Amino acid sequence: MEREVVAALELEDGGGGGGDGDGDGELEQRLRAFNRQNSQTFNFDLKEQEERKKLCEEVLKALQKDQRRSCQATCLETIRILSRDKKVLAPLTTRPGMLLLMQLAGLECTQSSAPHASHSDVIIEALKCLCNMVFNSEMAQQLSVDLKLVIGICERLKKHRDKKLVHGIKFFDLRLLFLLSALRVDARTQLKEDLQGLLLLTDVLESTLDIKWSDKYVVARNDSSAPLSEEQVDFAIETLKALFNVTYDCSQQKVVEDQVHQFRYLTAILCHCLLLRAEAEGKTEEFYSHTINLLNNIPVSSLDLLFSPTIEFGVIDYNGKKMDTVEVLLAFMEKRIDRGTNLKEGLTPVLSVLTECSRTHKDMRKYIRSRVLPPLKDVKNRPEVGTTLRNKLVRLMTHIDTGVKHMAAEFLFVLCKESVDCLLKYTGYGNAAGLLAAHGLLAGGRGNGMYSEDEDTDTEEYKSVKSSINPITGHMEDPMPNPMAGMTEEQKEYEAMKLVNMFDKLSREQIIKPMRVKPDGTMGPLEEAADEYASDRDSTSHSDQEG
Repeated sequence: MEREVVAALELEDGGGGGGDGDGDGELEQRLRAFNRQNSQTFNFDLKEQEERKKLCEEVLKALQKDQRRSCQATCLETIRILSRDKKVLAPLTTRPGMLLLMQLAGLECTQSSAPHASHSDVIIEALKCLCNMVFNSEMAQQLSVDLKLVIGICERLKKHRDKKLVHGIKFFDLRLLFLLSALRVDARTQLKEDLQGLLLLTDVLESTLDIKWSDKYVVARNDSSAPLSEEQVDFAIETLKALFNVTYDCSQQKVVEDQVHQFRYLTAILCHCLLLRAEAEGKTEEFYSHTINLLNNIPVSSLDLLFSPTIEFGVIDYNGKKMDTVEVLLAFMEKRIDRGTNLKEGLTPVLSVLTECSRTHKDMRKYIRSRVLPPLKDVKNRPEVGTTLRNKLVRLMTHIDTGVKHMAAEFLFVLCKESVDCLLKYTGYGNAAGLLAAHGLLAGGRGNGMYSEDEDTDTEEYKSVKSSINPITGHMEDPMPNPMAGMTEEQKEYEAMKLVNMFDKLSREQIIKPMRVKPDGTMGPLEEAADEYASDRDSTSHSDQEG
């Protein structure tokens, strides 16, 4: 198919079309047939690679002519299909090729005219081509920076901030901005520092969601309960993704005074996002997911707005604060846990937000603890057995993925105000051992966090059975028969020595390595203790001799 289209294009280029509209029409028909046949093709035949590369060159030549608009759109659709193949991009990733696509997309920096609605099909196809090329080619990324593509996108978004851009144009402008800022550090820096990307994209998100304000950082109540349109959700998600890139590492950097307002303003919008919904449940979850990802980049000092008492949409009151957004986060977390797949990407962002907020904001921690770790009553079952949020999170403490395991354990640890005794009460020593070892708290104590001194209260049910709870498993076990009952002292000594010899053999063969808890709460080889004992004994003996 590629060979036939190339032959037709070469004939057209050689003058076979006679210079009239018939040549254009025949070219368009052949390209449309190719496009229909390959519209869903993403894996290409290596044997036809050279033909595809040649086709790229010929279609680019055709685009450089003054073609009819419908033929331009068809040529661009062909380039979009071909640009899915990384190995045939060489003809496109040249300065003239990129400039041509930018001109057709209306993004050349010298281009001052606004995109016309009748040109939208050409503009959208050109933007799709640029997205594919930037995603698949480092050369295209470099040329995009050299030709100031980010500036062109931002100028168009600014110019049409309060006007309606054609859906596809705005969507792919934002998609292209996301790709460039994700793949190129210099493009991200330019967007963030030179083009005021945080302010611009926050404005785009605000206008997309039709937000009105009743007070500073307070979104006005909207009487309409209608869900967001599909168009609004699509725009919002692309904007959130670009904002994530712009704010990357911001939570770790010192925030200057003029940024405090911008972050608090954005947080108020993100809080509002979590109280909205899309028409489809899957879209709502995707919308929430990108909102939560962005919350991880916001300085935690600004996240008190998530439970502000002035939230007009809030109905869940706790100590005078509105906890509706927190409930959304908890429900999102539980849904991702229940799904059980892709937990690292799907679950750890929301765990991170909840953990850092709980570490910093007392009211949020107390509310979340009341939902996740309510006062213990049932201690007959192991902490990891059951369907409560506590049970589900404790199960994650021994998950095979280290990142998931660490985040779940850290979240529960913070809810316990980093008290080892409190954590063990809710999880058992066996589930918590990994976290305690990482923090150097195997010997007990507290973490380094600063928390209020209010005491943890035990229920009467817990107090009555506390002495019967196995601290390792974290639940009350039935009394076990004494395995040494009825043995003589000689028999007990024999069994003990047999066990010692078994451990010694396993240790010498390096099947196991006996460990101990060091005074600093970390783990260390048991042989160190023997060496330290021998050293202390020699030192004492030497001192006695000198005396």
